[in-house]
Amino acid sequence: MRLGVNVTHHDTWIAREAEQLGYEIALVPEGFRADAISTLGHLTACTERIRISCIAQIPARTPTITAMTAAALHRLSSGRFTLGLGISNAFATEIWHGLPFARPLGRTREYLDVVRLALSGEEVRYQGEHITVPLPGRPGEPLRMEPADVPIHLAAVGPRNLALVGEAADGWIAVFATPGQIYEAGPQIAAGRALAGTPHHKDIEVLLTAQLAVGQDLEALVKPLRKHPARFMSLGHREQNFYYRRAAQMGFEREAAEVQDRYADGDPAGAAAAVPFGFIDATSLLGPVDRIAGRMKEYAAAGVTTLVLTPEAPDRAGRIAALRSAVEALDRAGVGD
Repeated sequence: MRLGVNVTHHDTWIAREAEQLGYEIALVPEGFRADAISTLGHLTACTERIRISCIAQIPARTPTITAMTAAALHRLSSGRFTLGLGISNAFATEIWHGLPFARPLGRTREYLDVVRLALSGEEVRYQGEHITVPLPGRPGEPLRMEPADVPIHLAAVGPRNLALVGEAADGWIAVFATPGQIYEAGPQIAAGRALAGTPHHKDIEVLLTAQLAVGQDLEALVKPLRKHPARFMSLGHREQNFYYRRAAQMGFEREAAEVQDRYADGDPAGAAAAVPFGFIDATSLLGPVDRIAGRMKEYAAAGVTTLVLTPEAPDRAGRIAALRSAVEALDRAGVGD
């Protein structure tokens, strides 16, 4: 198992620190604060060895511009770029982007088809149920790019989406997941690989994004970590919210409902406070180094190949120290590559 770090446009410096510590990948999410591509462009110039990736929102871009962007970042980074994609959610798709969210699985499959086609260097001619390129009856030469060998990872939740990872992607990006949930996803991904003619999923990368807080007082460590899941649990109606359903499946439905209700009442601090300790502890790396090492063993046994960490600390020095502690924990766990 290897280590990665989450990077935003507010803390691009952390990618360079992680690179010096031997981290494998810098992953840029896309959501509330900024797009991912701008930050990725910066990282290509200020890092040398660390792989760079993202969770780019599928509704925010056409598949052809995504392929062109991926090819450009691949070349600018000397082959260090991996394209990470996510279908996002109903709230962001319909409210932010003004697009329908219905039938996300079919739209994701077609989107991946077009991206793969463009990256292959073939003419981009595609007629699907959701995507048609070029538009019918329009004369002109279709898009044709230079080939670019860019791996594609897919952020996914749920059995059918996990099967699509195995069928059409090179890796899975998981979030808010316990070791048990990672393990249970293995056969679902393998089913997709079998459907695609690849019977084993051992070559699928499994990246888990998780919060990291190092110290002795678990209750104190959890407090600043509650804001992140509270925000995601509160995106739109609970019946369409992946993260709400994940918490409910873990036995925290009452607490997740309280999180949503408080957010809807304009009380984000109260919503964060309502996130239960058990949810944070089950989906994060918390505590002293030995405790974190034990959790790393569990994730490695479940199939995680890269832990992508968001280190929490009051200041920059504390976050760097947390990254170092994670390296120490991985060494103690004995599961590092």
